[in-house]
Amino acid sequence: MPALSQGQTGGHDGNRSVAMGEANELSAAIEHVLLDEAAISGRVRELARSISADYAHIRHSDERLVLVGVLKGAFVFLADLARHLSIPHHVDFIALSSYNASATASEVRLIMDSRINVAGHHVLIVEDIVDTGHTLDYLLRTFQARHPRSLKSCVFLSKPDRREVEVKIDYLGFKIPDVWVVGYGLDFADRYRTLPYIGALRREIYEA
Repeated sequence: MPALSQGQTGGHDGNRSVAMGEANELSAAIEHVLLDEAAISGRVRELARSISADYAHIRHSDERLVLVGVLKGAFVFLADLARHLSIPHHVDFIALSSYNASATASEVRLIMDSRINVAGHHVLIVEDIVDTGHTLDYLLRTFQARHPRSLKSCVFLSKPDRREVEVKIDYLGFKIPDVWVVGYGLDFADRYRTLPYIGALRREIYEA
């Protein structure tokens, strides 16, 4: 087998080099870290304890807690939150039209509905971020019409400075300033979702 010349790599070493290059490229797009892994982990555990305590009375099959995660942004938050719950629960998903910073209620579109009949059950909508409030308002109205036993929301991030519609957030992770954030499920152009922290994206990235 011929020897590799300098600059050539083979097998797993080559894969590691590509992965490291991609990781460095993603990190270089971040202006600064708003929430690190420790802060996120600690807050998610606190939220799970609060939710578990509030729904501790659910112990029989004729009423259940259904977590409805909003794709794609909430998938990481929902997964971590669900793993830390100490009560019985079911997980379902819903998907809406692509995020638009200027979206209004009339522009929100349901593109994938939940599969569980939530009538008579407790529903907890799990969202990654609320800024204008139009999307969460749409979701609350949509699920309220399905006659759940109760309906609440759990939101990872809130940008109160951008609010156009007042919505009730029952469980909140963090309030953040009006900056474009990525990581922990949140994206820009479907990138940066798997960063383990919440970071502010460099302005030149999203204004390019």
